[in-house]
Amino acid sequence: MVDTSDAVTSKTRAAQRVVECLQANGVSYVFGVPGAKIDAVYDALVDGGPELIVCRHEQNAAFMAAAVGRLTGVPGVTLTTSGPGTSNLATGLLTANTEQDPVVAVCGAVGRPDRLKRTHQSMDAAALLKTVTKYTGEVAHPDNVPEAINNAFRSALTEPRGATAVVLPSDVAAEGTTASIRKLLPVPEAGAAPAERVAEAARLLRAAARPAVLVGSRASGPEACAALRSFITDGDLPVVETFQAAGVISRELEDHYLGRVGLFRNQPGDVVVTEADVILAVGFDPVEYDPQLWNFDVARPVIHLDSVPAQIDNHYQPVLELCGDVARTLAALADETGPLKLDAGAKAAVAAQRDRLAAIDEEARHTPASELGLDPAALVLMLRDHLDDDATVACDIGSVYIHMARHFRSYEPRRLLFSNGQQTLGVSLPWAMAAALVRPHSQVVSVSGDGGFLFSAQELETATRLGLSFVHVIFRDNTYDMVGFQEEMKYGRKSGVRLGDYDVVSFAKAFNARGVRVSGYDEFATELRQALLEPGPTIIDVPVDYSRNTEVGRHLIADAFE
Repeated sequence: MVDTSDAVTSKTRAAQRVVECLQANGVSYVFGVPGAKIDAVYDALVDGGPELIVCRHEQNAAFMAAAVGRLTGVPGVTLTTSGPGTSNLATGLLTANTEQDPVVAVCGAVGRPDRLKRTHQSMDAAALLKTVTKYTGEVAHPDNVPEAINNAFRSALTEPRGATAVVLPSDVAAEGTTASIRKLLPVPEAGAAPAERVAEAARLLRAAARPAVLVGSRASGPEACAALRSFITDGDLPVVETFQAAGVISRELEDHYLGRVGLFRNQPGDVVVTEADVILAVGFDPVEYDPQLWNFDVARPVIHLDSVPAQIDNHYQPVLELCGDVARTLAALADETGPLKLDAGAKAAVAAQRDRLAAIDEEARHTPASELGLDPAALVLMLRDHLDDDATVACDIGSVYIHMARHFRSYEPRRLLFSNGQQTLGVSLPWAMAAALVRPHSQVVSVSGDGGFLFSAQELETATRLGLSFVHVIFRDNTYDMVGFQEEMKYGRKSGVRLGDYDVVSFAKAFNARGVRVSGYDEFATELRQALLEPGPTIIDVPVDYSRNTEVGRHLIADAFE
């Protein structure tokens, strides 16, 4: 049990204070790569505290910590050394900060006397970390360690959530201090938005002929999701998800689901959003789907319901902002509106788009394999057919991302994971490992291309060492196809995207994992069923035919990918 007493009379190493703060904040795992400038904290962890997960690369440690933050709501923690140990975190922290996954990075540094010298592993770590986090603190005295760590946690959990960092010089970590904060200090809860604004929003929604809900990432928390589901139950409101809000609409509320938006023009969700005369944007962040891509008539009323104020731009100027706790504000709004019904014409228009959504999947489901491989959309639908509703599925970036976003239906929030803000390659395998840690009794699957897999595949050793069980599916075409088909559309040819083949079966075996290579739909289904039942990691390598991606690309939003 954590000692929460305020009376501390003897000095304790600052490194031990770090561990105490992690315990007080409910941290279960620490991900990192050790080094001399942070070894005092590693040493303190030997005597108790969160479980230490030693990784093969700091970037992957940050990915795993971010996934823990997204899946549990408790900030994930990374622990890395100075110099390149810290700089290797940058991509992972940037991704977490953009996707609003709470993470705390504790970074070692050279001792204070060497802070500004050109010496071994010296660098201005705080200056670097400030560019990829929402808060960075550099500790100059051991008495400040508990303050810095706890404030990093509070900042990571304050909306919009994100990545924070504490730079801990090695001499500070080794010194003693009597200062201690060993109790949980949660971020204060907010109330509902002001009643008069909620009443005005209710009037706008009741008067609308074709209202629609656009739901974003900050509505995917447990309380907010439950409140949203309650708000739409017994009514007719159509709901469109962003990628980060995938799963907020349950199977029982399927009739309200009109798909996701973020990549494609003229998808059913895009049509519903375009034709709506009032948009209720719940927990929406512009990084999920730039308003200039969907809000063509800025004069149309948009109600911004969120825990943070709207970010105003030329295409997002809400007529009304309901700022407060998302769940409590939705509950207050539901009390004002009751179940919102559509007239016959509006209901028919929504039903037509729902039929289109089903037809898109049905057409994809019956696409045969070619001499190049399986159809990626049909493969995605087959994957969905074999998974439970509580399965966690982590999707990498690449052409696989296009088809997963379009076709993979999820029924619970934070079960289908995307990197939609930074579109970071290599996230899916580390995310799946984190999911296997915190959700050990449910199915865990990650998907990637053959290029993205090798960005983080060294962590297979970490996965087998920890005894983690999950399935990773590689959509193989031996190119960076997401770049390639865009180049073909722009320039009529491809450049710099060709990759070589590699033996997944032997690669997996080298790390004591199981690898299989399949060639047909039936073989894939058989191997997937077996892999979901077996302990340990299984890598399933599937050839796919991306030749139709150029046709699909004509319906993508310009510059949707970089």
